[in-house]
Amino acid sequence: MILPIVEVTGGATLLAGGPVRRGDLQAGLALAPDLVAVDGGADHALRLGHEPRAVIGDMDSISDAARQRLAGRIHVIAEQDSTDFEKALSRIRARFVLALGCLGGRVDHELAVFSALVQQQEAPPCLLVGAQDVVFAAPAGRPIRLPLRSGDRVSLFPMAPVTGLSEGLRWPIRGLDLRPDGRVGTSNAATGPVHLRFDAAGMLVILPRNRLKAAFSALVSGD
Repeated sequence: MILPIVEVTGGATLLAGGPVRRGDLQAGLALAPDLVAVDGGADHALRLGHEPRAVIGDMDSISDAARQRLAGRIHVIAEQDSTDFEKALSRIRARFVLALGCLGGRVDHELAVFSALVQQQEAPPCLLVGAQDVVFAAPAGRPIRLPLRSGDRVSLFPMAPVTGLSEGLRWPIRGLDLRPDGRVGTSNAATGPVHLRFDAAGMLVILPRNRLKAAFSALVSGD
């Protein structure tokens, strides 16, 4: 059993080491005011004028200056069987997590984060927020209600074999076997509010960045 390092009653903002905009961090902290950094994300936090309450990871990326300034808040997890993102997410107990600095950087880092999202079903609901996209893992068997508008982009990418049902998509997914090495569901579009349900874990839902509130409503407010 993994013991928590950070426990909050509301949401937590998780800041990784990839690209992040000041406005996105401000928006994240408005929804989830408790800031946790992933390794080198601590440098992002300090550069943008914020001190995280905890820094979690193997500490191979954090600068010496940040390490010294945040010495009492650093939690070294040395094992190499998981990524820093997994180390941090699995040690946060919160109603939800907004993760920044995970999209738009190295592709291998993004893929590792996507893999962690669909595997960590016991972790708090997590929304990845980037400059262009919002990404979350759809929970297995639970309805997802997205208050979208006609024309909004809705991409579905399976990280494992998944089937599902949909209402409000231009191209419905009923009867389709979706899998990463076969048919995927990218570049679909909403015709209005969208309802989704998937038979198993493994589906990533990808929306435009300006639909963060819709994603939040579906994954968190609707729980």
